[in-house]
Amino acid sequence: MQFKIFWIFFKVGMLGYGGGPASIPLIKAEVVDIHKWMTDDEFQDMLAIGNTLPGPIATKLAGYIGYIKSGWLGLANAVLATIVPTIFLMIILLTLFVEFKDLGWVQGMSRGVLPVVGVMMALLTIDFLSKAKAKTTWIFLIPFTLISLVLLVPLNIHPAIIIAVIIIFSLLRREGRKA
Repeated sequence: MQFKIFWIFFKVGMLGYGGGPASIPLIKAEVVDIHKWMTDDEFQDMLAIGNTLPGPIATKLAGYIGYIKSGWLGLANAVLATIVPTIFLMIILLTLFVEFKDLGWVQGMSRGVLPVVGVMMALLTIDFLSKAKAKTTWIFLIPFTLISLVLLVPLNIHPAIIIAVIIIFSLLRREGRKA
């Protein structure tokens, strides 16, 4: 199990160029789609809670998944597997980037990463929205999404506050249905 945990998060660390947002779909593919270590709902919950905590999202997700699969050793293993490739790649790539930063193809490659990460995040968002739609209606989901967007962007309310309110609302709503 330790080797599998290490290999999964080592691949994410190696291929997740672009930071945490680029790593999230890779982690989801491995732990939800391929290895079935958790459901989509569990992953969404873990991602929402992880985003409220400080620090890089990839290491938080790796640590949590490593812990639930194999305790403290799994946590340490997954986090190390996630950060070691990044450390080595950053040293190598930054050295090369400084050396060749004025070349056109290097500048083009740097600009090309942003759209790829944007598309990956859009696909993840569409996947999450389709899962959320299965549990509620568009009449609720569309205004809820728009209200969240307004709270985040123009009003600049911290995402942790919004997520905490959503969690409390969901718990109260669920308790109301049980009564």
